[in-house]
Amino acid sequence: MEQTAKTTGIKVLGIGRYVPELIATNDDFAKIVETSDEWITQRTGIKTRHITNGEPTYYLGAMAAKEAIANADIDVSDIDLIIATTVTPDFFTPSLSCLIQRELGAIGSMAMDVNCACAGFVYGVDMAKRYLQADDDVKTVLLVASEELSKFVDYTDRSSCVLFGDGAAAFVLQKKEDTIFSSFLGADGNGAKFLVSRALKSENAFRTNTQDFDMSMPETKDYFFTQDGKEVYKFATKALPNAVKKACEKAGIEPDDLDEIVPHQANIRIIETAAKNLGLSMDKFPMYIDRYGNTSSASIPLAFYDAVKDGKIKRGDKVCLVGFGGGLTYGGVVFEY
Repeated sequence: MEQTAKTTGIKVLGIGRYVPELIATNDDFAKIVETSDEWITQRTGIKTRHITNGEPTYYLGAMAAKEAIANADIDVSDIDLIIATTVTPDFFTPSLSCLIQRELGAIGSMAMDVNCACAGFVYGVDMAKRYLQADDDVKTVLLVASEELSKFVDYTDRSSCVLFGDGAAAFVLQKKEDTIFSSFLGADGNGAKFLVSRALKSENAFRTNTQDFDMSMPETKDYFFTQDGKEVYKFATKALPNAVKKACEKAGIEPDDLDEIVPHQANIRIIETAAKNLGLSMDKFPMYIDRYGNTSSASIPLAFYDAVKDGKIKRGDKVCLVGFGGGLTYGGVVFEY
C-alpha cells in the first residue's frame, strides 16, 4: 500500500443529537405482535428504540442541529449551507432543510435535502466536503440526519416493525487542509425493489390507464415499508466491507489502520459478518443498535456521537463511516476526527 496521501478534507467542529423521550422496549412490541425480547435481541441486537410522540421530523433535526452548533461554538449566521438527509420528510415541499433552517434562524443559507436512504449521511459528508473545497462562499456546513421511521412502519408486521426507531444527529463541518479524506460511493438500482415505501400513486383527473407502470416494484400496504430481508442481508454483507476497502484504498491505508469504523446500525448480524469479511475485530465497530434500533440515515451519526461521548472515538483518530440502504445505495468515507 502506498503512503497515506494527505489532502483537503473536513474538520468536524461540532456534533449533536436528539432522540424522542418515548422509548419502546422489545417487551412493548410483544404486547402488539407475536414476538419476544429474546427473539428480537438474538436476531437483530435491538433492545429498545426511541419513538416520536407527535414530534415532526424537522423538530428532531433542529434539536440535534442546535446542540451541534453550540458544541462547535459558532453562531447560526456562520452557516453557509444546510444539508439534511432523510427518507421520512414531513412534506413533499417545503424541504426538511428549509424547515430546520427556519427553526434555527439561519435564514439566507443554502438548504437542500438528500435521500440516499441509510447511506444518506455518508453521501452528505462527501457533498459537504466538495462544497467546502470548491466554493469560496461555503465555509461552514451544517449536516443533519433526521428520521421518523415510525411514520412508515407497519405495526402489524412482526418481521419489520421491531427494527426501526426515530432520532436525529448533526455535524458542523469546515474545510481542513493536509489531512486524510477519501470517499467511495455507489448504487445498484437493480435492487430497488428490495426496500420499498411508496409515495403517492399516480392519480389525476385525466387518467384512463389503470395498470401500474412499474410492475417490478412490490405491492405495499399503502405507504408502509416492506423489504426482502434475505436479499438485503446478501447485499449489505458485501457492500459494507467493499465500501470500507475502496475508501481506504483511495486514502492510501488499510482497513486495519482505521481506529474506528462506524457502520449503519441495521442489524448486529450484518455487521458481524461484514467485520469477519474484513478480517477485523468487532472492537473496531461502535455498536449502539441495542438502544436506537435502525434509524436509517441518522444511525451513523448517532453512533458516532455516542462513541465520542464514550471515549471510543478521539481527536486525531482515523474513522470510516460506512452505510448501505434502499436504492440500493452504499458508501464509505474516511477522515481524521
